Formats: sequence, structure tokens, C-alpha cells
Amino acid sequence: MTNDSEEAAAGEPPGELAWYVAHTRPRCEKKLAEYCTREGCSVTLPLYKSLKRYPGKTVTFEKPLFPNYLFLRLFAHQRKKIYQSDYVANLLDVPDQQSFQEQLENILAALETDYEICALPHITTGKHVKITSGALRGMEGYVEERHGKFLVLLRLDFIAQSAAVKIDALDLEVIE
Repeated sequence: MTNDSEEAAAGEPPGELAWYVAHTRPRCEKKLAEYCTREGCSVTLPLYKSLKRYPGKTVTFEKPLFPNYLFLRLFAHQRKKIYQSDYVANLLDVPDQQSFQEQLENILAALETDYEICALPHITTGKHVKITSGALRGMEGYVEERHGKFLVLLRLDFIAQSAAVKIDALDLEVIE
């Protein structure tokens, strides 16, 4: 592996660091993160805590908030190194770097709190959906309006995902 100063000396400018989204193979987010770290790449893998209760004990697991996605800050020349991994399916360019970084920073800040956080697909009015749990499990329909508990959606538009944070109504303020 060469570092940036060696490449600059060889006549190849390193360019600017940019955000990329690695779409991983199933259940390979942490493996790809380890690989990228070993290769000297800047890696962001948002994780949330999941509790699993077993008879006599409770175990806490850290799971990726966005399954099959890993966020990387790379120089353009580092892209080929990522593709050499057996864990990556595709590496996506992020067109709006600033917006992506701000949204990701908001999600990472929320993960540092005690709020309950989960990932949600970006569901909007008119979306065709399938009910996955409860008495209506398996039924399909279309979203007309979103009601329910107070959830603040922290969106990551580029991959059409959201992290939902459950917050008491008293902790919210309407912005007009």
C-alpha cells in the first residue's frame, strides 16, 4: 500500500477526500469495515444496540443501523482497493457531499444519546407496503397517511433510508 505523499511524489496527486457508500454483501458490514481500516481508509459504520433475552441472561449485540451499507471517506485512488475486497458488492458515488455528511452526522449524534433508535425505509404517501408483524401480518396496502407514536426521522436520502428516534412530545418543538 502506498501513502498519499508517495503518490504525490510519483506525480499522481491524491485529490480530495470524498464520501462513498459501500453496498456490502449480506452480513459483511463489519468485515468490510475491518478490511478498510487495515487498508488505511476512513470508515463510518453506524451501530445500534440490540438486546436479546435468554433464560437467565440478557446479551447486548451491536448491529448495523443500515444493513448492507458502510460509509467511507476515500481519495479517488483508494476506490480500487475497496473493490478488491470480497465483502463489497458495489461502491456508490455520493453526488451531494455536504448534505450527505450533515445527515450522517445527525444520525451519528442521535446514536450517542439514550433514545431508542431503529432504521426505517423512507416510507411516503402512496408507497405500496406489506405488513410484517401483528394481527395483520402478510397483508399488503398503500400508505395514505403516517400516524402513530412520535418518531423523528433522521434521513439519509442517498440510500433512501431513515433512522427513527422515539421522542416524547414534550421534547419536540415545531419549526415553521
